[in-house]
Amino acid sequence: MPDGADTVTADSGQRRATYQRARSHETKRALVAAAMALWRTNGYAQTTVADICRAAGVSRALFYFYFPAKEDVLFEVGLTSTRAAQKTVRGLLRNDYDVEVVIARALRSLERSMARNPRDLIVETILEGYRHEQGILADDETALGADMFGELFAAAQADGKIAAQVDVSHLSRLAQMHVSEGVRRWAIGGFGDRSFADVVTGDIAALITGFNVRSQDRR
Repeated sequence: MPDGADTVTADSGQRRATYQRARSHETKRALVAAAMALWRTNGYAQTTVADICRAAGVSRALFYFYFPAKEDVLFEVGLTSTRAAQKTVRGLLRNDYDVEVVIARALRSLERSMARNPRDLIVETILEGYRHEQGILADDETALGADMFGELFAAAQADGKIAAQVDVSHLSRLAQMHVSEGVRRWAIGGFGDRSFADVVTGDIAALITGFNVRSQDRR
């Protein structure tokens, strides 16, 4: 009988913990959504933490439980965009794939997301990512969430599409640098009429080709 009671208590505790985690994720998403809506209409600089809290219907104390500052919401927005691109990549890896096509599809998804936001906000998001770079490298979970093409390159190497001698972790970091700088340049009009996805896909494809050729030369 005690064993049964212990099981019921454990199950109840697990359900409560699951519910609390779900509520926590919902609150965090609500804060990010409220911030994005305000930034699109009022601008980033003019929006305060108090404005975000009112729009999300939460207290300032709860805001600071999730985010140390307004800038950290911006960083979360950047991570959300990266995770969406990762999801696109993961879906395409379930079937036969071409590495460059997968990169292009992921970056088009990112470009569509960027097009819905003011360009000055996009620049701020990239700059905030740069400011968080040291923390990203120190936190394995955050680093994984910020790595847009790590899974693709690892799979491509296993499938013989990227040479075995290539350091795919390093390649992925370089590709992410192209993405971040490409986003910034696109946002300030540096690409003119050219598509962000087309330009950056070409850059990353050239990078992969260079790594493959260099690895062959070293044999």
